Amino acid sequence: MGKAKRGATDLSGIIAVDKPRNMTSHDVVDAIRRITGEGRVGHTGTLDPMATGLLLVCIGPATRLSDLITSHDKGYQARIVFGSATDTDDADGAVIATAPLPENLADTQFALQILEAFTGAQKQVPPQFAAIKKGGDVAYKAARKGQAVDLEPREVTVHALDLIEAVHDHWDIKASVSKGTYIRSLARDIGETVGSRAHLAQLRRIHCGKVSIEQAHTLDELRQDGCDIRNFFLDLQKDLDIPEELVVKKGLAHVS
Repeated sequence: MGKAKRGATDLSGIIAVDKPRNMTSHDVVDAIRRITGEGRVGHTGTLDPMATGLLLVCIGPATRLSDLITSHDKGYQARIVFGSATDTDDADGAVIATAPLPENLADTQFALQILEAFTGAQKQVPPQFAAIKKGGDVAYKAARKGQAVDLEPREVTVHALDLIEAVHDHWDIKASVSKGTYIRSLARDIGETVGSRAHLAQLRRIHCGKVSIEQAHTLDELRQDGCDIRNFFLDLQKDLDIPEELVVKKGLAHVS
């Protein structure tokens, strides 16, 4: 697509982007705006800068469908590192506490028992560095100023936690969770449960609803000369389970 002045185009669709590390989700949105020349662009579920993987991006009038996608369950691959806690609950934060490593961290059965205990419906306290408002304050902005916000536990559901590998200082896991679940909070709470401290060292989103990371495209792919981004649009019914009648109701009968 040409690099026209951003505004309104005839583009309308949803693409799956493989977000690289050290970019914010908003950075990806801005990149898509530059690639397409379309000003109406939005994502459907924030990934932290340290995280990589699947980010669904709505373009043009298709942004009206974002609320139908944000509620989808999501899947991740993650690494939980034990022995230290950070202020952000991930590897980008400053270490605020350390603790000894339990001797049984590499015990597969022990790891499976702990993960099973964190499966199901539960109340979860979000990280201090989260884009959550309380009393008009955004938690992560207050945290950056050294001001703690008393965040209330939220109802979430962890559908599955599968162990990939357990070693003496970290676990690699796969997680399938409901909207609003923080994998950073899971890492923090698992660390405390095993009698240590922990933080999230790696995170990759691998699915959102029925869309998998294999369907995602890098920004470099989308920037290629002669690339028509329409060729990368997802099928609303097949890939995203958006009923045709809802598409029509939102005035998007011609969305790809």
